[in-house]
Amino acid sequence: MKNTLFILLFFPLIVCAQEKDCLYEVEEKTDSTSLKIQKEVLMDERIFGNTNEYLFFSLLNNNGVPMMELQLLQKSKDFIPTKCINPSSKIILQLKSGKIVTLIANSEESCSVLNYDGKEKNNIRVLTGYFYFGQTNYEELKSSPIVLMRIQFSGESKDYVVKGELASETLQTKSNPDVFFMNNIHCIE
Repeated sequence: MKNTLFILLFFPLIVCAQEKDCLYEVEEKTDSTSLKIQKEVLMDERIFGNTNEYLFFSLLNNNGVPMMELQLLQKSKDFIPTKCINPSSKIILQLKSGKIVTLIANSEESCSVLNYDGKEKNNIRVLTGYFYFGQTNYEELKSSPIVLMRIQFSGESKDYVVKGELASETLQTKSNPDVFFMNNIHCIE
């Protein structure tokens, strides 16, 4: 009887603790529009010599359409070549389950913008692009971690091994890139 009472009393606490909160940087709703944007998550960090590269993902829902925002930030004392995303660009994800999921770029072309930090004498390039999910991608992304990722820019592609835990010393953050979709995709449905 004690065990049954214990389970009945603490089961709601366990269930509530399992639910993941959805934190939004932007959440706006009017009569005609709806926008939810989640906080960006560091997916990859590469530091080599004078060059730092950071890849961020965030999920958003724009008027009922779920999307993913990619932001690539590059910082270097050397020249940084331009990267672009065009309508034929894709993000290809290989899941731990062995399945492949493809996200398709939206129809707008976007190229990295060059800025110069005179104080630290760094070139900085920022590329932002938006990608759509296919109709069947949700369930696959919810149930299996990401293992590998390929981003097809216009003219080139880049492969990333997705880590289970990423501790950034320069940004002072921790993230779990492999379960990014598993933890967050329910927030934009």
